[in-house]
Amino acid sequence: MNDTASHQPASGRTRVRRVAENARYDRATLHAIIDAAYLCHVAFADDKGTHNIPTACWRMEDHLYIHGSNGGRMVKWLGQGTQACVTITHLDGLVLARSAFNHSMNYRSAMVYGRFEPVADKHAALDALMNHIALGRQAEIRAGNDKEFAATTVLRIALDEAACKVRSGAPVDDAEDMQQPVWAGVLPLVQVRGAPVADPLNTAATPGYVAAWAAQTA
Repeated sequence: MNDTASHQPASGRTRVRRVAENARYDRATLHAIIDAAYLCHVAFADDKGTHNIPTACWRMEDHLYIHGSNGGRMVKWLGQGTQACVTITHLDGLVLARSAFNHSMNYRSAMVYGRFEPVADKHAALDALMNHIALGRQAEIRAGNDKEFAATTVLRIALDEAACKVRSGAPVDDAEDMQQPVWAGVLPLVQVRGAPVADPLNTAATPGYVAAWAAQTA
């Protein structure tokens, strides 16, 4: 369902103009797209030019979090308050229409604008990352030591200025193309969880969250 009637873009740069009927501005859609992701792309500019860096991401309430080494270019510039744009895309299918220019894709995407800020409680934030990767993992592994935490920066960006675009369903063809004798429809793309592969040197019993991995919906 399109919530654009009850939710409005936060700013001029989040207003979706191209295929505006696919726009979503509600928090529930934004949260769902972020929560389904393990990776985002962060775009920013520095004195060397413009960069777009893939990095791990996770959400805590109304912020998106990332982390990195203190000496990294991205961490350095974002920590200084440089404007950034974060994107996440899930590709769900290739849409084959009856004419070349009506081909499309089914997808769920989100774009967040703003400035990152350093996170003081790195322990809680990185615990949340570990639980995002595998719920229950944090309680079993060696916790980070003081040196590792000191070398790591955690940053977060508020979800206040964001927009989503979502497309699903069949192709939309022009009336004059409906009689074209060509197959039309959707080629679905699905992220599949494979069976866990143990480290050859592993000696520990398989925990429940690992055993259940392949059965969970990606």
